[in-house]
Amino acid sequence: MKDAQNRPLADLPFTLTALRNAYARGVTARAVMAECLARLADVGDPGIFIHLPPEADLMEAADALGPFDPDLPLWGVPFAVKDNIDVAGMPTSAACPAWSYAPKADAFVVARLRAAGAIPLGKTNLDQFATGLVGVRTPYGAPRNALDPDIVPGGSSGGSGVIVGHGIVPFALGTDTAGSGRVPAALNGITGLKPTLGALSASGVVPACRTLDTVSIFARYVADAHAVFTVAAGVDPADAYSRPVPAPPLPAPLPAPRIAIPDATSIVFLGDTVQRDAFAATVAALKDAGAIVTEIDFTPFYDVARMLYDGAWVAERHSVIEALMREDPDAILPVTRGIVGNAETLSATDAFRGFYRLAELRAACAPVLAGCDMLCVPTIPTFYTVADLEADPVTPNSNLGTYTNFVNLMDLAAIAVPAAPRADGRPGSVTLIGPAGSDGRLAAEALRIEALATGTPPPAPVAQPGADEIALAVCGAHMSGLPLNGQLTGRAGRFLAATRTSEDYGFYALPGGPPERPGLVRLGEGGQSIAVEVWALPKSAIGGLLAEIPAPLGLGPVRLEDGSSVPGFLCEAAATDGATDIGTFGGWRAYLAAKAAPITQ
Repeated sequence: MKDAQNRPLADLPFTLTALRNAYARGVTARAVMAECLARLADVGDPGIFIHLPPEADLMEAADALGPFDPDLPLWGVPFAVKDNIDVAGMPTSAACPAWSYAPKADAFVVARLRAAGAIPLGKTNLDQFATGLVGVRTPYGAPRNALDPDIVPGGSSGGSGVIVGHGIVPFALGTDTAGSGRVPAALNGITGLKPTLGALSASGVVPACRTLDTVSIFARYVADAHAVFTVAAGVDPADAYSRPVPAPPLPAPLPAPRIAIPDATSIVFLGDTVQRDAFAATVAALKDAGAIVTEIDFTPFYDVARMLYDGAWVAERHSVIEALMREDPDAILPVTRGIVGNAETLSATDAFRGFYRLAELRAACAPVLAGCDMLCVPTIPTFYTVADLEADPVTPNSNLGTYTNFVNLMDLAAIAVPAAPRADGRPGSVTLIGPAGSDGRLAAEALRIEALATGTPPPAPVAQPGADEIALAVCGAHMSGLPLNGQLTGRAGRFLAATRTSEDYGFYALPGGPPERPGLVRLGEGGQSIAVEVWALPKSAIGGLLAEIPAPLGLGPVRLEDGSSVPGFLCEAAATDGATDIGTFGGWRAYLAAKAAPITQ
């Protein structure tokens, strides 16, 4: 960095933890803001921002925070905002000068972040009206990829991905309809969190497809992205699509997550063998870490993806800019106008046919999603250069959405996370995808991928239940990767830890099934220590879980090896008559493994 010797913060990593520690040592928000601007000047990319306030205004905002307040989780943290999200005092253009307006208030999410102490730095560049995955469809001059200026920056949230990729701010807001919060993450080597639809309010956001849009979060690291998510999430009465989504602390990674990947006949790399090998290496690392990986036919998901620009959802984009297209069509870039203009050939009948087809495809995908904890896919199938887009502005853009376009249509959550670099040095990236409300579970597994890629241990998760949760010990089919685990994850269950009971329990394989179930019984004397998993469940979910527990099982206190007790699955002692004593195995997984082992003479 230029003049680094005169910049005491030049070597400070801009992460939430590093900034918080610096503030606790007495660093001022003004000094951090000055370092942000110095880093931006070092990069020298005029395409990152559409609007950057005067330095004096930014310093005034930093000074207005007063002394460090440790009770504000984002105190003094600078962040960038995609220019289709309102920030009071800054214009919103959606990368269309004719559309530009001066909002009177912050978008709901921006207001929540400001209330937590964060400072908006400026408004970042994007593909016009958030229509694109390449980041070069803008009249303001495209931002340059943070890692390789020959590669497209990704879009539509290109400026937000690039500024985080350079380490200028700890996080930035984007939006995501077709992958705009994930593709720039893959291309710039960072994390892109695409929340459950409705978890982050879209009030104050210029719509692309209002039924599918969500604000997204870019950060260098998974833990930072999730921390921002927990602050930004909240129900907004002014947004008809807002809904309550749990945003508890990060869970621990599952001991045996069930992960589905595209099979060899349906996975798409468009001839990029380096990308193929990088994805295979990540999958192998996940298996080595305990994941149960299955291959699935991905064709139904691709069929959903193709619907995003066919029919109803193109018409939804058209509904936003219809008047501008009619009154001043030249104000819209030709490629954007051509895509959105396809809506003018469609009818309401076509829209309903699209809705019916989507329902059919979602039903076809449902068994696959029910049979795993998450999907894992390459975030992008291959890379494209700026020159590629100059030669063909449409095909590369479509290809970049191969693994992203279906996610919002199916009401799924996703997070793009850096994996180990490719053999050619380009960034590796995979995306984890799960059902609505699985944001925390996806982030926890993304932490594992991040740790495997960097060779560093992941940060310790919060291993205690939150105020609205209750800890629950499970010892059999409800454990991670086993048939009834969905009864926990489907109720927003959060894995806390793998541990053992105290040494006074009997353990039995009960008759019946499927699925097979064990019985855990506290003995008056003797017994063994039995492997259990401790999960945190919302207190409101316990009643529904109890209704699904068949006799002779129930819930009662389970004593753990550290002397503490938590509620857990226990068995009536009378039910062990005729059951098989499996206590010597020390746990259900060990018993199942022994049953599955081949018999040798």
